[in-house]
Amino acid sequence: MSKAKLIITAVVVEGRSQAEVARSYGVSKGWVSKLVARYRQQGEDAYEPRSRRPKTSPTAIDAATVELVLRLRKDLSGQGLDAGPDTIAWHLHQHHQVTVSRATISRYLMRAGLVTPEPSKRPRSSYIRFQAEQPNETWRPTSPTTAWPTAPTPRSSTWLDDHSRYALSVTAHNRVTGPIVRDTFRHAVAAHGVPASTLTDNGMVFTTRLAGGRGG
Repeated sequence: MSKAKLIITAVVVEGRSQAEVARSYGVSKGWVSKLVARYRQQGEDAYEPRSRRPKTSPTAIDAATVELVLRLRKDLSGQGLDAGPDTIAWHLHQHHQVTVSRATISRYLMRAGLVTPEPSKRPRSSYIRFQAEQPNETWRPTSPTTAWPTAPTPRSSTWLDDHSRYALSVTAHNRVTGPIVRDTFRHAVAAHGVPASTLTDNGMVFTTRLAGGRGG
């Protein structure tokens, strides 16, 4: 039995006061009074829950305007022209002296099934995160220009394990050079073993393959 029916029964059948019933069911006396009045006017239909949808909508447009919006969408699309909400709003205002917001046009186009909703951002589940499958599978050095607040000239040389993102070696230098990168790499190898591969950019501290024959 619905709560509305219990309240109406308590007042009409059991003869309890509206104030007492309101206290018993934890509702306002005004709501009890409204239920009883509705029962006396409508009978058992008063037991049915009422929709909370507002009776009027300030953003609703009349049926003729809705039909015009849909027709403009079809005509513009058929001509190979842009048929988005902004364009439809312009045509409504310029040619039909009707002003409708972009959001309202978009809403009615979606209701008519003329727009396929697309998320503003890719879902996180679609991201592919790069990560080595095993420790020591791939080491990656960070850029030698990474800020290092305690160094006189902020430069750091860092090697990371691309499986765990563990910092294998972090050192600070006034200037990062090829020999420094080589030496820090060797020290990391001595401490953690030899990686199966490394992944670097084409910086001159890592490779001279693009140096045009210069360097060693």
